[in-house]
Amino acid sequence: MPRRAILIMGALIILLAIVLITWQFFARSGSTIQSEPYQETFDSIGTWTTGEDISAVGIVAGGVYEMSLEQSGDIFWVTAGQTFADGEYEVEITPLEGTQDNGYGMLFRVNEEDDSFYIFKISSDGFVYIGHCADSCLEQKPLVGQDWFASPSVKQGFDVTNRLRAVVSGSEMIFYVNGEEVGQTSNDALGQGDIGLMAETFTPGGLRVTFDNFTVLPLVDE
Repeated sequence: MPRRAILIMGALIILLAIVLITWQFFARSGSTIQSEPYQETFDSIGTWTTGEDISAVGIVAGGVYEMSLEQSGDIFWVTAGQTFADGEYEVEITPLEGTQDNGYGMLFRVNEEDDSFYIFKISSDGFVYIGHCADSCLEQKPLVGQDWFASPSVKQGFDVTNRLRAVVSGSEMIFYVNGEEVGQTSNDALGQGDIGLMAETFTPGGLRVTFDNFTVLPLVDE
């Protein structure tokens, strides 16, 4: 079946460029690299950014971070205002309703100066994407496979929780979905930065998704 690389071509590229500029909400990252374990349960807003406009909403409520998108082609992300380097990054994500032709996941090593970051995301129809985003994600480079790839590790549908985990040491990265490895890569474009949450849609139907228990465990040199 046609995948995202096809869906965002042509007129959707223009639309995507517009929503990328409009719907990103960045928090100012701290300059000090966090050396202690980090855990966000979203019992309060904390340092995470929230926002709302005509087509996208990001709120902290009920012990989760909830994102809602209304239009196809939307991509929306928020950051925590923290700085991390090497570590084990993990988050739990539950899509609630909307189009299954979607994407949701985590960002890490976010550089707000040039809007670049690493992205690890899955879809409700069982696909995975691991890549590097530049220029507010107008430029995306897959780091595992050629693009999105199918994985039986992803729990498909709605009202199911998937757990994403990335183990990052220097340029080396290993990625897991629900405890099962889905890819490895090496890339030294970014050495540190903020963390984030993201969601996107590719076809009409909107999307509502929640995030919880974002943890970062710094790697300890032995």
